[in-house]
Amino acid sequence: MIKVAEGWRDYRILATGGGFKLERWGDLILLRPDPQVIWEPRFELEKYPHINAVYRRSSSGGGAWQIKGGVPSEFTAERKGLRFSLKLMGFKHTGLFPEQAVNWDMMGEMIRAAKRPINVLNLFAYTGGASVACAAAGAKVTHVDAAKAMVERAKTNAALSRVPDTSIRYIVDDCGKFVAREQRRGRRYDAIVMDPPSYGRGTSGEVWKIEEGLFPFVKECVKLLSDDPLFVLINSYTTGLQPTVIENVLKLALRGRGGEFSSYEIGLPTDDGIVLPCGCSGIWRNKVEQEL
Repeated sequence: MIKVAEGWRDYRILATGGGFKLERWGDLILLRPDPQVIWEPRFELEKYPHINAVYRRSSSGGGAWQIKGGVPSEFTAERKGLRFSLKLMGFKHTGLFPEQAVNWDMMGEMIRAAKRPINVLNLFAYTGGASVACAAAGAKVTHVDAAKAMVERAKTNAALSRVPDTSIRYIVDDCGKFVAREQRRGRRYDAIVMDPPSYGRGTSGEVWKIEEGLFPFVKECVKLLSDDPLFVLINSYTTGLQPTVIENVLKLALRGRGGEFSSYEIGLPTDDGIVLPCGCSGIWRNKVEQEL
């Protein structure tokens, strides 16, 4: 199953092919590499009129943006009342993953349907798309990311989306160390969402590989769940991990808790008439909440 993120006012995939996707972000036209695009384009993408920037990979690794003109230092994208500040960032990023809107919608619906205070822990929280969506639905959110610059952007996005300052607590920290400290403090959360990287290094040089670290990390995270939890959601962009792998991690980490487990691909519609896959997610929902 694939869930498609629709409803964007300021984002659209115009065409795909040859390892690239051609996107419109508001008035900007960007051309970026995408490893999932293995088919030929229906036209030569780089000849599309008024492209503002192209991200080119380097033969030595990494890459850089080639600016063709008319790119502001900051631009915005809006969906269903949530507004985000974006810019051209390293490794082809803009500061937002629009396909995540499918998870934002689902989490928002669960939070509103609970009709009680919900405390959400968002780990590897990046620029705060999930944090803003959960807070806008009425939750109190603890937003944790090791990159100070990304946490600052999350604060900007919350302000743009008119989320009250008191709704989100921002933490700049290594997620594993933060989870361990929260256990010692006796803190509990009603919902946990995480978007772990495929590979990374901790503040003390620790190496993170999602294939090795995800399961033990999730086992530690579920120790922070409250007595009446709502959900645990894991998202992954790692192309080698299938949705069922994420679901299995949740089933084994939450063994004996009951509830419902599911997993799915997430994707974006394109003007090519196809859906572009953009990763996968898995979720556990508390059975008690589903029966309400």
